[in-house]
Amino acid sequence: MSNRRRNTIKLLLLGSLSIGLLSCETVSYYTQAARGQFSIMMGRQSIERLLENPSLAEETRRKFELVLDIRQFAEHELHLPVDDNFATYVEIPREHVVWNVFAAPEFSTESLTWCYPVAGCVAYRGYFSEARASRYASRLSDEGYDVYTGGVDAYSTLGWFDDSLLSTVLSRADYQLANLVFHELAHQVVYLAGDTTFNESFATAVAREGVRRWLSARGQGDLQLTAELNSQRQDQFVSLVTAWRDRFSRLYDESLDEEQMRARKQQLQEEFREAYYELREEWGGYLGYDAWFSNSLNNAQLSTVGSYNDLVPAFDRLLLQMDGDLARFYDEVAALAELPDSERNTALDSLSPD
Repeated sequence: MSNRRRNTIKLLLLGSLSIGLLSCETVSYYTQAARGQFSIMMGRQSIERLLENPSLAEETRRKFELVLDIRQFAEHELHLPVDDNFATYVEIPREHVVWNVFAAPEFSTESLTWCYPVAGCVAYRGYFSEARASRYASRLSDEGYDVYTGGVDAYSTLGWFDDSLLSTVLSRADYQLANLVFHELAHQVVYLAGDTTFNESFATAVAREGVRRWLSARGQGDLQLTAELNSQRQDQFVSLVTAWRDRFSRLYDESLDEEQMRARKQQLQEEFREAYYELREEWGGYLGYDAWFSNSLNNAQLSTVGSYNDLVPAFDRLLLQMDGDLARFYDEVAALAELPDSERNTALDSLSPD
């Protein structure tokens, strides 16, 4: 059976599953999702074939060759399931490949969740059209929810389809491209439906270790300092957001009327933004998160930055216990994913630093 036929069958299967989930999503939503994925699949071009084009732009050629190198390293050194992933390229005729809509009540940091086949329940709803995302966001806003919409440049199909290199990520720095490939492939190793923190922490741990080994193998250990600095800033950003989200949660637990609550909420948002400016000064004026803080900082936006990295130290410790053997590490993580929630949490707590 050809890959195209297998992929078509998978799309039809997901569509059939969606019809049985009308209580969670509408058929029209799944139809746009299937069409969006189908358009990506139909737009694939072999990277090796593109490299045969003598008129290919020099920087694009370098990036394509780089991704092929990253694929080989991922397969042979990181034992990731490369197969035909990132062997093709897709030109995306828009700024982002997907727009995710997030929503939360006006006075709660508990975000809405949506449930999907395979992925489980997550705190966003994705659209391949910015206009459709905006319409859905407007509908939620009219219902009184805090709403936030953010563009996404890449995503994993969790092994259902071969993931492609998208034009939306081509401008990233070399080590960031490697991080992206390693991260998305890690989702195909272990994925626990509905547990974003587990999944993202595991993929982050794999990607960071992968980038460290990849840069070392390429004799670019100096760039590791840059990669580690960016990871440190990301961790500080996540810690800042989660700490302030807790402050908002405490506010919403107070006995205030709606007008008082709204005034205090706005005040906290302003204080939150000032706290970021202070952190930015510690970074020497690094502006990487300015765009995020230029938005309203409402409850929906806070929900986009969960404690996704909370378990990274635990996974780092587990990899160390496996003497850096990634194959054994993956087996141990897969075993953790099979445990009941309480047992898995206890095991992960035992791995976390005191």
